[in-house]
Amino acid sequence: MELFNVSSIYKEFEYPKEFLKIVHLGLVNFDFWYLMDYAQTELRIKGLKERYPDRKLVPFARRGDNDDIACFDIDRDGRVQKIHDFASAGWEQRKDYESFWDWFREAIDEMIEEGEYDEI
Repeated sequence: MELFNVSSIYKEFEYPKEFLKIVHLGLVNFDFWYLMDYAQTELRIKGLKERYPDRKLVPFARRGDNDDIACFDIDRDGRVQKIHDFASAGWEQRKDYESFWDWFREAIDEMIEEGEYDEI
C-alpha cells in the first residue's frame, strides 16, 4: 500500500513505526475500520485542514459505516484521535488514544465483538 507523503504538508511529521509495521504486514482491513491509501489520505488531509483549521491531523484509517476517521495529532505528540469528520468544528472529537496501539486494539476488539461472519 502506498502511503501519502504527509511531510509535503506537515514537514515535521513521520509515520510512527508501529503504523508502518502493520502496513508492511498488510494488515489494512479490520472489518469496520480500514487503512486509507494514498489518494484517500490526500483527499482527507486537505479536507481536514479546511474543516478544522486549528488542528494538525493526519488521517490514516476510516470506519466504513460512518464518518469516523482515525488521525495522528501532530500537536499532541502523535496521539491518535477519533474524529467524526464533517461535524461542525468543535464537535468533531470522538475519542483520544494515547498511542497507535491503543487505537489498533480497539479496532480489532470491535471486529471481534461486532463483526459479521455471514459474508465469509
